[in-house]
Amino acid sequence: MAITEYEDQINELVKQGDHSQFIFDFLSIYDKISRATITKLRKGSNNLAKEPGEVHLKNKLYFKATSEELIKTFSDLEEKINELKSKPRYIIVTDYRGLLAKDTKTNDTLDIEFKNLPQYFDFFLAWNGIEKADLENESPADLKAAERFAKLFDEIVKENKNVSRHGLNLFLVRLLFCLFAEDTGIFKVDAFTNYIKTMTSQDALDMNSRIKELFVILDVKNRKDDVPSYLVDFPYVNGQLFTEPHEDMIFTKKSRQLIIDAGELVGWSKVNPDILGSMLQAVASEDSRSHLGMHYTSVPNIMKVIKPLFLDDLKNEFELAKGNLKKLGSLLNRISNIKFMDPACGSGNFLIITYKELRKLEMDILEEQRKIKPDTFYFPAVDLSQFYGIEIEEFATDVTRLSLWIADHQMNKILEDKFNNVIRPTLPLQKAGDIKNENSLEINWNKFLPHKKNDEIYLFGNPPYLGHSKQTKEQKKEIRKIFNGVKGNGYLDYISAWFKLGADYIFQSDAKLAFVSTNSICQGEQVAILWNELLKKCQINFAYNSFKWANNAKNNAGVTVIIIGLESPHKDNKRKLFKSDFIESVPNISPYLLNGRNILITDSKSPLNGLPEMLFGSKPSDGGGLIFSEEEYKDAIKKFPILSNYFLRYCGAKDFINGFERYVLWLLKSQYEKIKDNPIVKSRIEVVKFSRLKTKTKSTNEWAKKPYMFKQISPCYKDESNIKPSIIIPRVSSENRIYVPMGIVGKSTIIADSAMLIYDAPIWLLGLLESRMHMVWLRSIGGKLKTDYRYSAGLVYNTFPVPELSTRRKNEIEDIVYNILDIRNEEGGSLAELYGSPLAKKNPKPMNPRLEEEHRKLDKVIDRAYKATDFKDDNERLSLLLDMYSDIVSK
Repeated sequence: MAITEYEDQINELVKQGDHSQFIFDFLSIYDKISRATITKLRKGSNNLAKEPGEVHLKNKLYFKATSEELIKTFSDLEEKINELKSKPRYIIVTDYRGLLAKDTKTNDTLDIEFKNLPQYFDFFLAWNGIEKADLENESPADLKAAERFAKLFDEIVKENKNVSRHGLNLFLVRLLFCLFAEDTGIFKVDAFTNYIKTMTSQDALDMNSRIKELFVILDVKNRKDDVPSYLVDFPYVNGQLFTEPHEDMIFTKKSRQLIIDAGELVGWSKVNPDILGSMLQAVASEDSRSHLGMHYTSVPNIMKVIKPLFLDDLKNEFELAKGNLKKLGSLLNRISNIKFMDPACGSGNFLIITYKELRKLEMDILEEQRKIKPDTFYFPAVDLSQFYGIEIEEFATDVTRLSLWIADHQMNKILEDKFNNVIRPTLPLQKAGDIKNENSLEINWNKFLPHKKNDEIYLFGNPPYLGHSKQTKEQKKEIRKIFNGVKGNGYLDYISAWFKLGADYIFQSDAKLAFVSTNSICQGEQVAILWNELLKKCQINFAYNSFKWANNAKNNAGVTVIIIGLESPHKDNKRKLFKSDFIESVPNISPYLLNGRNILITDSKSPLNGLPEMLFGSKPSDGGGLIFSEEEYKDAIKKFPILSNYFLRYCGAKDFINGFERYVLWLLKSQYEKIKDNPIVKSRIEVVKFSRLKTKTKSTNEWAKKPYMFKQISPCYKDESNIKPSIIIPRVSSENRIYVPMGIVGKSTIIADSAMLIYDAPIWLLGLLESRMHMVWLRSIGGKLKTDYRYSAGLVYNTFPVPELSTRRKNEIEDIVYNILDIRNEEGGSLAELYGSPLAKKNPKPMNPRLEEEHRKLDKVIDRAYKATDFKDDNERLSLLLDMYSDIVSK
């Protein structure tokens, strides 16, 4: 049940004149308590209480209605319950004017007016099996606000199809401000809701004029004496929130009531502005409506960006300034001059969290100043005008401004509570920085937020990702414009544009940036294209390696990301590399997010290392017509034994790793002519023809004329009479394995395009590719599919540096490879089982110990080929490989 449904149903109960059945109806709202149980309770058959007016449902509830003093009645009842062996989860006492309740498990209590019970529905959610801890990440107040807003939004939009979207958005943002203002002391308590209830008719025919009248007065600073009495108590707001004229709208009885419900049933003071903004944005996007809790970024993840970017430095300076008034004053002065910009701000999460963190630091500084000098005067250091944002969606832009105002007021209240004699008024509203509704890839950032060389400015955020294949024509055009003249820019992710514009902005200045990104910009072919441009103007200051960027909501869909901080080049050697469980201080962070030099690996069409050529497997493009499972193959040759002459084994990455057997009809034209009338062949060929003709690719359509052949055949298979054993390398393999399972497939086996192959290769080469040295290269240089390894010939194999190997060394490697292959056969099971998933964070499965021991022997032999002494770690391995690569390229 949605939160608003709980509230609405409880609200109906509270408003009833007759409360004789209240507790039974109240219990029935919590749908995990069965109707049969409640029916029995009404009849008294399972009521364990003996006194009139008392209801005791075992393990669930002890309820008492009274006309006596509530506190005394509750105290007496609690004393009685303490003597019971089996205690109820909740104790409730009410006189239907006030209500006292206690959760006996958590010891949480309620002391509220009875009419406000709907707002506290979540207190009793344990009846539905939902404990308080389950709600810590999703605030009921945030969800309530979003659900109420969603209902109102739908009703307003339905009745106002002729009103501009801008006018609708502006009204809704103003409405949200009024609701928040009356619940937090900006307006008088309930001032707005009471205005709607008392000054508009139930049919809402006059509501538009009353709304317009109110919005006008909220923007008037110097008022005349003829202001109507019912508007006198509404203050001047400013912030340009009410400056633009209200666009006339149609209101209905239903929309009027929804506005009143939003005022009476949502505790707006408990709403988190950083979360609410994204939820409201989701409401306005129909495709996002199904999961209101999925559209905000968690505070811990935002802190991963802002702490190393600037917050840690500010807090360290505060620690050093403690006890020194001059240093504390200098720190406040520094804070007051910093500017912050999110060039893809969405609903403002990063800006809001940053504002709140700075206000907290400001209060810590004031507290420290007053320890030294108690009469220190408070002068605001942090101001909303320091915050800038660019966002392409208009509504999100408006919500960002609103959320910043809400955050400002909340921090003002905390300031007032912490320092009784310090009041920082929220009204008139400050200008909320400059939050611009524009495409940030089409405006000049330096004109939007001008800066000089020494200005302290921080850019941050979570720009849109979008791989090159998912970009629209307009987005591809934007990338081409920003990376004009850069070869290969068509392969860049959309987020690359933000990094390029950010690097241009911070170049030769003290400004810094940090963006969240998918890990693809630091892997594979994009690295050389993008970072060759970025490194001309900046260097990596800090970085987080890949982790899941999940939000706080249930059913969240986390994406694998990295965080990269950039600054203009300088000689400071302090760089921070954040890994899963530690922070490494390093002299340089390379574009591969490793401690090392800025060497960029570029795709090579042929091996730079003298190794045999690596080829793609063969691609059928057949709709499955030419491929047979093991059962289908056996059935075919049982019915038609002659067909056995036309089948070869077929092996792709999954077949190889999981031990599956598949077969393929492998035919020359002359062979096809002999068996084309066979019923199995005939039906399968029809599948191929149909599949190729229905595609939109012309080249595939043409191959419908040769349905008996694969569309793409590896050159090594041209001589079908002599297909030799090959090394098989899966193109995608799990990151959770220490080694990518590779191997040898026998003669007369066709390798599918899901794998790479080295035809008729020497055995020692398999040992080289299965070594730790090669795994380090693959992990660091190869691209990834999500977080899985993605192997490529041009980027990984052809560029892999190989030392001179003596015949003795090759023989030694071959002996160990044969041992590895023997152990695989002796131990049995699939390679997936044998290699396990020892690196998995959840449910890791060990690698077969015999196999792992033999791989370790192989690693030592190959390590010695590269270096006479032991490697300290994989970073040293990679550093050596990068130096070797650099030497190869320079020659």
